[in-house]
Amino acid sequence: MRSLHDSRYKLLLRRLRAARRDARLTQQDVAKAMGRHQSFVSKCEAGERRIDAVELLELARLYGKQVGYFVAEGEGVSGASLSSEGAAGRPSRRRGKGKRHR
Repeated sequence: MRSLHDSRYKLLLRRLRAARRDARLTQQDVAKAMGRHQSFVSKCEAGERRIDAVELLELARLYGKQVGYFVAEGEGVSGASLSSEGAAGRPSRRRGKGKRHR
């Protein structure tokens, strides 16, 4: 099992904070929109509380970003497309004719 502070999760947290700021929202604004307390947003951004998939979808919507922006690896990710990488940052497996890759 990976640590709460895995480098990929730290990247997600940095992008969450940046996206909120880019959207010109305070933690209080986000909390109110989600029906939560400000401390919820603070703890999520600090890595003190894990964010589940449904919460990430809601945060992405609030910030005007696609979920891929938060989970794709590499700097300068637009979030519009993950190209050949899947959501977990691994090359996608394409099945079709020809040799199978393992």
